[in-house]
Amino acid sequence: MGQIEDLRLFLKTVDSGGIARAAEEMGIAKSAVSRRLAQLEDRYGVRLIDRQPRVWEVTTAGQELYQRASAMVADADDLDADFLHLGHAPKGPLSISIAREFGLTFLKPTLFQFAEGHPQIDLVIDFDDRTVDLEAENYDLAVRVTATELKGLNCHRIGTTRHGLFASHSYAEAKGLPKTVEQLTDHPLLHYGGARRATWEFEEEGRKRTVTFRPALRSNYGSFLVDAALRDAGIIRLPLFVVEEQASAGRLIPVLDHLKHKDYGIYVVHSANRRLNKRMRMLMDALAQACQFPD
Repeated sequence: MGQIEDLRLFLKTVDSGGIARAAEEMGIAKSAVSRRLAQLEDRYGVRLIDRQPRVWEVTTAGQELYQRASAMVADADDLDADFLHLGHAPKGPLSISIAREFGLTFLKPTLFQFAEGHPQIDLVIDFDDRTVDLEAENYDLAVRVTATELKGLNCHRIGTTRHGLFASHSYAEAKGLPKTVEQLTDHPLLHYGGARRATWEFEEEGRKRTVTFRPALRSNYGSFLVDAALRDAGIIRLPLFVVEEQASAGRLIPVLDHLKHKDYGIYVVHSANRRLNKRMRMLMDALAQACQFPD
């Protein structure tokens, strides 16, 4: 047996929680698993799994080998998937974490199309706003929307999302709209986020402008704030992709649209230790094409 197969056996043994269960899942004799595990420990000169009566514990060295072997075996599997059947449809696992609002509001059609077009790819999508640990949580890719520079990862900027101020057409007719930045605080302002005191920053004719206020309503779900604005609750500041449908229909109208808002970059990221396989590249290309917003 080669090194990769021995490491694959070690990973399966750890994942299964025991030699007997690993042997059953792999369809080989329990004695064969024990022998190959012992040979692996002899090769590295260290105990990988402390296995005694009523004791089963992966050692510190075993935990380190598990992390590094996982990447090696995944790379080997990716090489086989990419090159053994070049003319065949890509297949295999692919996991991605996507910022919830952006994924569910904007990327959903692209993800449906990708899954339907590549049925042999086992696609797992996690919609979550937290910053995931790609290596520890075994994500291939993540999509992050941020105004700050990302460090420690391989980042591919695939687009830019812009923001704007909006109010409902009926709100504008009933209460009017601010004509200056100073007049914004004369209106109820609906804030994306949980801060009790919020700050909106703009640029006006090259000059930085700031508005600090107590939100009339705050939420971490942009679509909820759009619905609130449509009910004449006040003025919202959101990414354009969140308000696009209602703005195109004329139900939401721009407020102080001469102001310049800070752009947010849209990034696809992967671990610096992770080699891009064909499945990852295909999904990245699909996401990048979806994120080419018009200026």
